[in-house]
Formats: sequence, C-alpha cells, structure tokens
Amino acid sequence: MMASGMSVFLLFLWTTNTPQGAGVQVLPPVNFTLTVSALAQVLLHWEPNPAQEQNNSTIRYDVKILSPEPEEYDTRRTHSVRTAALHNGFSARVRTLLLQEDLQMSSDWVEGNLPPLPGAAGTSVTNLSCVTHVTISGNVPLHCTWLPGQGAPEDTKYFLFYRYETHTEECPTYTKDKRSRNTECRFSSTQIKPGEIDKLIVIHINGSSKHAAIKPFQQLFNQNAIEKVNIPRNISISLEQNDLLAMWEKPISPFHEECFEYEFYLINLKSGNKQILKISSNSFWLRVDASSRYSIRIRAKHNHLCRASGFWSDWSETIYVGQNKPENSIAWILTLLCVSTSCTLLLVAIICQINHVWSKLFPPIPTPSNKFRDPFPIDYERARTCPSSTETEVGSLAEGLSCSVLDDSVF
Repeated sequence: MMASGMSVFLLFLWTTNTPQGAGVQVLPPVNFTLTVSALAQVLLHWEPNPAQEQNNSTIRYDVKILSPEPEEYDTRRTHSVRTAALHNGFSARVRTLLLQEDLQMSSDWVEGNLPPLPGAAGTSVTNLSCVTHVTISGNVPLHCTWLPGQGAPEDTKYFLFYRYETHTEECPTYTKDKRSRNTECRFSSTQIKPGEIDKLIVIHINGSSKHAAIKPFQQLFNQNAIEKVNIPRNISISLEQNDLLAMWEKPISPFHEECFEYEFYLINLKSGNKQILKISSNSFWLRVDASSRYSIRIRAKHNHLCRASGFWSDWSETIYVGQNKPENSIAWILTLLCVSTSCTLLLVAIICQINHVWSKLFPPIPTPSNKFRDPFPIDYERARTCPSSTETEVGSLAEGLSCSVLDDSVF
C-alpha cells in the first residue's frame, strides 16, 4: 500500500560567490529543500541569502528541473510546486538573479535531488495505459491496464491510485490475470472535471510480495489526451438524386462544436469502393452515383484547436441509403434476350444432334418383301373385320347386313 506522510530533503549549498559587475556580489539562495507533498508532486523551497545586498535591484530566481523532465523557468517567489513522476528520482537547481537597470547578474547554482523510490529492479508494472470518457450525466469514468514487471514474483499484488488536483483515491475494482495478479482497474466515477483543459491525472501503482520489494511506478496523463470521445448523435443521411446529404450532432461533451473533427466512412456496395473522408463540421454534402447503394459510418475526435486530441470514438452504427439499379435497362434487356436466344438455339442443336446419333445407332428394321401373292386378299380382310361364321349364324340378319355395308364402305 502507499506510504503516507511527506519526505523532506535539506540540501547543501555552494558558497562560491562570483562578482557580477561593478562591485556587486550575487549570492545563492539558502535552505533549498525538496518535499514530496502529494503523489508525484514536489514542493521546491528556498530562502534569500541574508547577506545579499539589494541596492535598488530586483531579485528573481532561476529554477532548472534536471530530471525526470528538463524544464527551466524564473520566479519572484521563494517556492515552487512541480508535478512529475518520481519513481526514478527528482533533481533540480536554483540560483539568484539580480536585475539592475539593463544589467542581469546571477549567482552560483544550488542543487539537490530526491532519490528513486525503493524496490527491486524489474518489478514495476509496464505498458500502463489509461482512457476516460464523459457520460450523459457529466461523470468521467477511468479505465487503466498494465502488465506485471518481468522480475515480479508470481505472488505480486499491484495497487493503483489516481490523483486529480488534490483528490487521491485507490482503485475500487480490479481485474486479475491467470496468476491472480491485478492487471486492470476501473473507476466508475472520478473527480475528473470534463471541461478542464490540459489538467494532469497522476497514476501511481505500487505492489507487495513476500519474495521481493516491488518498485512503485508513476505516470502522468493529460486528461484531454486520454479521453475517448463519444459517438456523434442523431445522424441523418439522405440521398437526393446524385447528392448525398449528411447531418449529425456533436458527441456528448462540454466542448463546443468547433472543437471536434470527424471521419466519414463511405462504402459503395455496388462497386465495392471504400473511402474515409475527414470533415471539420457536423454536416456534409457529396456527389455520388445515384444507381448505387451505400453504407455509412461516422466517428469523432477532439481537434487540436481546443485541446489535446485524445482518442477517436467508436464508429456509429451503419446506415444504408440508395438502391442498386442497372446502369442501362435497355442494355440489360437486350443482353437477357441474346442470352435466352442463344440458350434456346443451343438446346435445339443438342436435341437434333441426339436424334441424329440415335438414328445412327438404332436404324429402323425394314419390312420383308412378300414373294407369294395372297390368293384371297378380300376374304382375308373381310375376315379381319366381320364376325365368324358361327357368330353370324347366331346373330341377326340386320347385323349381317350392317357388316356387309360396313365392309363395302371401308374398302
């Protein structure tokens, strides 16, 4: 867990004084201290040299941060507060500036440092990343992920804290890896103010283990740079002849419309062409092919004009407009007729070919010629069409007559 209290370091001073001008001696500050006043926050404090003669001159102080991030500035005050990741230590120096008319004179530097935070090498977390977003109610959830250090024992337990301005809080909900080590943290609610610009979020992760001292790790995030913007709202897409018209509202955010930029993802479902267009406003007009159907998605991000860009939002749900239509209906009809005619002719040709082959394979059997003439052709034919003699005798005379008449009429 995080140790409480503040660490104070008193620093030795260089006392070598260098004359800077006509008999004027500039002396360095005294009692220069560095104090850890909060997570990743250092208070630099010093006092004017009591032996310094002012002689109607202006005294200022030149402050130079050496590590972890180099920075130099001057101030009239005798104290300064800096936010920095302190896990690898902190180093700074200060000197007196004496301003007399157009002449500036300086003393020697006074330097001091804070040692690195204790812990075994390789046990700190790695690959720390965090993201925030703004809810409808204006709340700002925080989500962070990390990887265990390569040298961290398997029983290592990590604990995450965030600090925003003066508020510090430990993570309430962790997600564990397969070795039951905390590797993810979620704050459903934080004290982060969504409308602020370039405020810092401090993340501090320490840990504990029975086998090694776990070295803490700190990282600073610009709150705007890690914000994932919400999806654009109330998207309206219409297609009027060859004009595609799109309008939408800015995402949920305390920032104005001019602080956003958008990407417009357009796919021609007929040709398969895809394009992503960058747009700086919340409306859009584009000339398109009216015979095609399109799918459209939009996402948003803060632009650099108002603040740090942050992350792109998720893509909106896909919206479809237009209908796929033939480019030339007459051409399509003619093509269809040509294809149908060709298929019909091909089918007829195949049928004829099959019949021709069949006739070759199975030719008709010829009728044998009759070498002997039938001596009773008429009686033979009559016998085929009339009843037998027995049936004639039994049948009536009318039936016999009708048979004779029928025979005469057929032949």
